[in-house]
Amino acid sequence: MSASAGHFYDRPMEQAIRHDPARLDAILAFVQSAEKLKDTLRSGITSQGRAESTAEHSWRLCLMAMLFDRELGDFDRLRLLKLCIVHDLGEAISGDVPATQQVAGDGRAAQERADLVTLCAPLPADLSDELLALWDEYSAAASPEAILAKGFDKLETMLQHLVGKNAPGFDYRFNLGYGVKHTARHPLLQQLRRLVDRETRQHVAEAP
Repeated sequence: MSASAGHFYDRPMEQAIRHDPARLDAILAFVQSAEKLKDTLRSGITSQGRAESTAEHSWRLCLMAMLFDRELGDFDRLRLLKLCIVHDLGEAISGDVPATQQVAGDGRAAQERADLVTLCAPLPADLSDELLALWDEYSAAASPEAILAKGFDKLETMLQHLVGKNAPGFDYRFNLGYGVKHTARHPLLQQLRRLVDRETRQHVAEAP
């Protein structure tokens, strides 16, 4: 332990910053509600053959954003990770709509936002407002970080399709048209897309 760390932990408890207990309780209540995301299943199948959860998808999305940090250049790293964490939180209430069933104008986005409002109800107003603003930013791809988050989100889904122990007859061709407009908005996303598309075509060629 460093000298500075030791100094911190040796301070008398009464000198520590005292936080508002009601605020802490509210945040913990939200965290407990968000736990439902662990049981919110997606259509993606893991490499062991079980359905993945939205929480697992969000975790790997954050991992991708972190690992490609050097390649992304000038952007707000913390904001990118926040967007990745928040983007599917609303699914804790109404669940996920499989990518293969999503169509424009289906009301899915409005429902997910309404669910996020409900989920955020226990939070202090400043945190609730922040989460909703992040979700809106992601949904509209309204910043460089949101563009990256959306692109990585599509790529993570495509990668799961490729690694999953899918049922016979799985349509790998779906990947080739999925999320194209979002992965075309940054040079790194474009390059990763080409790699994923190449592997997708191999799966298509090998499919019975």
